Amino acid sequence: MSPEPELIVALDFSSRSKAETLVAALGDHVDFYKIGYELIYGDDGLALGKELISAGNRVFFDLKLLDIENTVEKGVAAIAATGATFLTVHAYPKTLGAAVRGAHGTGLKVLGVSVLTSLDDEDMMSAGYDRDVASLVGLRAHQAKLAGIGGVVCSPLEAAMVRTLIDPDMAVVCPGIRPAGSQPNEQKRAVTPHEAITAGASHLVVGRPITAAKDPAKAAQAILAEMAGNPVL
Repeated sequence: MSPEPELIVALDFSSRSKAETLVAALGDHVDFYKIGYELIYGDDGLALGKELISAGNRVFFDLKLLDIENTVEKGVAAIAATGATFLTVHAYPKTLGAAVRGAHGTGLKVLGVSVLTSLDDEDMMSAGYDRDVASLVGLRAHQAKLAGIGGVVCSPLEAAMVRTLIDPDMAVVCPGIRPAGSQPNEQKRAVTPHEAITAGASHLVVGRPITAAKDPAKAAQAILAEMAGNPVL
């Protein structure tokens, strides 16, 4: 039996104190947090991540690494040393291979970012790709499997396809999650938590629907209930 899908809350703040306030508000409802550019560069996000890990939480460093192989390998090794659970790199074959070497022998799972959820087919054309979104996501999912990494980041709209292309134990991590009635913001390929889980997502990354809620804990509980197939009416 596959493990229950998991919720990851995005700590998209430029202030460490705001992130810590949210973590405290969520309490035992959440134990998996994503830390990205804003907190890493804005206010000591790496140190906060280490502290969260020390306290028994899991951390996903969303850094989307892309550089020469030696730099990626050493960067991944440095993140692995923190005890983090997930780290993102862009899903280019050489980058994936370097990341696998950097994470070797550790508990870190490398995730390959396929296509950002803020992009659509028109954006692909503007960027010079001769593929639509679905085709490029499929290609990168296949390459991620060949590289032997921990999983793929994709839109929930491509999750079902990705599930057929990768190994069963690989994670399918989906941002762009918006509960029914919420604003999509810049996400062009967003769906509800239930739709994402049904499509085959193993982990849902949720930011503003929780972080901007008047009661973050209640918002997180509602999303967890929807993920489990018991939406709060």
